[in-house]
Amino acid sequence: MLNEVERWLATRSWSATDRPLHRIMAAKRSTGRTVSVVLPALNEEETVGDIVAVIRHDLMQQVPLVDEIVVVDSGSTDRTSEVAAAAGARVVHRDDILPRIPAVPGKGEVLWRSLLVTSGDIVCFIDADLKEFSSDFVAGIVGPLLTDPEVDLVKGMYDRPLGGAAGQGGRVTELMARPLLNMHWPQLAGFVQPLGGEYAARRSLLEQLPFPVGYGVELGMLVDALHLVGLDALAQVDVGVRKHRHQDGQALGRMSAAIYRTAQLRLARGHMIRPALTQFERGRDGFEPRTYSVDTEERPPMAEIAEYAERKVA
Repeated sequence: MLNEVERWLATRSWSATDRPLHRIMAAKRSTGRTVSVVLPALNEEETVGDIVAVIRHDLMQQVPLVDEIVVVDSGSTDRTSEVAAAAGARVVHRDDILPRIPAVPGKGEVLWRSLLVTSGDIVCFIDADLKEFSSDFVAGIVGPLLTDPEVDLVKGMYDRPLGGAAGQGGRVTELMARPLLNMHWPQLAGFVQPLGGEYAARRSLLEQLPFPVGYGVELGMLVDALHLVGLDALAQVDVGVRKHRHQDGQALGRMSAAIYRTAQLRLARGHMIRPALTQFERGRDGFEPRTYSVDTEERPPMAEIAEYAERKVA
C-alpha cells in the first residue's frame, strides 16, 4: 500500500504553479466546463467580503475562470450576508434552500444544499474565514479538473501556522483524522490536508455522495469518493499558506467526535453507543460538565432528491 501512496504522490500531487492561468483558461474554453465557487458562512463578516472581492477581481473580471460565486449563509447574526452581497456574491440563506427538508446546523448541511443553488459543472468550496486570501486557492484546485479529465476531486494543501509557528496540518487533522485514515484507509494517507475546507470536485461526483451534516463532511467525502471513483481520480494541489481563525480546544474536541462518528459509520455502519460528548468547564463551584450531541445525521446523495432531478431535467 505504501508503494501505491508513493506513486500517487508522484502523479497526483501538484503545485498551483504547475498550471499557469492561461493554460487553465485554454482548457476551460475547449471543454466548455463552468465553475461555481461556494462559500459556506456563519458570522464571517470580517473576512467573507475580502474573499469574494479577490475572486471576483482576479477570476471573473481579469479572466473569466469563475462563472458564479455563491455565499450560503447558515444563520449569521452579524452582517455576513450584507458584506458578501456588497462584494459581489449571490447570497442564499440555508433555510431557503429545499425548505421541504428542515435544515439542521452544520457545515455539511450547507455544502449539500449548495448543490441545489449552483449550476457549475465544477463546484469549488472555500471556507469563509480565510485571511490574506489568494485567488490561487481557487485556480490551483480547479485547474486539474479542467485540464485532466481523469481527475474528479482536488483538495488544497498548505501550511497552517499556529501562534506564529509553521505547521502542516491542523490539530484535529494530526490527532484524529490522519491516524484514522492511515489505519483504516491507508490509500488516503498521502493527503496533506484531508480535513481542509478548500477543495473542488465535479458535480457528477458530488451529486452521488452522501453528506454528513456536520464537521465530518470532509473526511466522509474523501472516503466515499475513494470507494466510488478510486484513488487516481483524487488529487491535491499546494496553494501555499492558509491563515484563518483558530477554534478553542473544546470546539476541536466536538469536531473530533463528529469526525470519529463519520469514520465509524463508514467502517461498520453500526450504532454509536452514546452519540454525545461530555466536556468540562471550570465554574464557580469547580468543574462543570457540558454535554453536546455528536452529529450523526447524513444527507442522501443529491441525485436522489426529487427537486434536484427536476432541476436537471428543466
